[in-house]
Amino acid sequence: MNLDLKQADIEFRDEVRAFLAANLTPDLAAAGRLATSVFIEPEYTLPWQRILHARGWVAPHWPTEYGGTGWDEMQRYIFASECARAGAPGLSPMGLGMVGPCIIGYGTPAQKAHYLPRLLAGEDYWCQGYSEPGSGSDLASLQLRAVSDGDDYVLNGSKIWTTHAHHANKMFCLVRTDPDAKLQLGITFLLLDMKTPGIKVDPIITLAGEHELNQVFFDEVRVPRSGRLGKENDGWSVAKYLLEFERGGGSSAGLEGVLRRLHRHVMEDGGADLGLIRRLGEVSMKLEAIKITEQRVLSELTSGQPPGPAGSMLKVQRTELMQSVDTLGIEALGSFAAPYQPDAWQPGANAAVLGPEALVTGMARYLNNRAGSIYGGSNEVQRNIMAKAVLGL
Repeated sequence: MNLDLKQADIEFRDEVRAFLAANLTPDLAAAGRLATSVFIEPEYTLPWQRILHARGWVAPHWPTEYGGTGWDEMQRYIFASECARAGAPGLSPMGLGMVGPCIIGYGTPAQKAHYLPRLLAGEDYWCQGYSEPGSGSDLASLQLRAVSDGDDYVLNGSKIWTTHAHHANKMFCLVRTDPDAKLQLGITFLLLDMKTPGIKVDPIITLAGEHELNQVFFDEVRVPRSGRLGKENDGWSVAKYLLEFERGGGSSAGLEGVLRRLHRHVMEDGGADLGLIRRLGEVSMKLEAIKITEQRVLSELTSGQPPGPAGSMLKVQRTELMQSVDTLGIEALGSFAAPYQPDAWQPGANAAVLGPEALVTGMARYLNNRAGSIYGGSNEVQRNIMAKAVLGL
């Protein structure tokens, strides 16, 4: 695979840069730079999504017949890198990056016609109903019960760690439809409306002091059977397909932008010790290796193939490198990283002391990203998947 830019790639890069310069407002750029998570508040992501949708650039990885751009893997990489370089806020991954490809792969014509245009336009904001109290890494043990009743399923139980459920109007959800079957064979995948009577969302405040997560309770919630994606009791197949996109999709471009600012701060600080510089070089090399793997996965996606076990490998490598970069950022900022003042963490905060480009990370981002090696399937589980699927162990 040739990663050198051809003349056409350079022209495309210049087109993207011109678009970002003309359309990325200072408020949106600030929201992207100061994000403490991959999930940014929809008050920033949805306006940016509408701008991208108007240009036809909102779903670069989707097939063209469903609204994709038709870009090759290099163009997609350039676009992600330039957005990160400009500080554009990342879009919520639950819709465009996860349930969207899943609906394309498993949805009926009616489901595709209804949901996909709304996903592109940002009319629906999605959350994921997977984990439950006692069913996290062992997801197949989930117990949210769904009993068939005429044209509906009736749901009782709860989901937990549900990111942005307090913002979402839609959820894709795994439910137990056959309690007597083998765990993986009794699960069904549902698309549901969060405004349905009987749904209650309770906040979970994180260690970083942020409201990003929730617990969602279901009390006699009726979901139409038309909301089922795939066959009844075959939801595990749908979920595995979606998780490949969650783990393998996306890009390390945002991490590259953070590392670039960290590198500038460390190398321009005459007091930086050699040990910090050496570790910065190590994480930079790991990032280059991840970028090559991402290009391989993008090439597979372009040919219509899911990421497969490479998605698990990328999930492990990205999250652990992200945590390493966070740690380096905290160490590089020294005493300036010690105070945790989330209310003061706004565009321009501390700029007089450090300069805006030195704000490579904050304590909130550091604390939030500690969960990176757990969410989306713990990294221990991902290593087991790779051992089985790749090594045959």
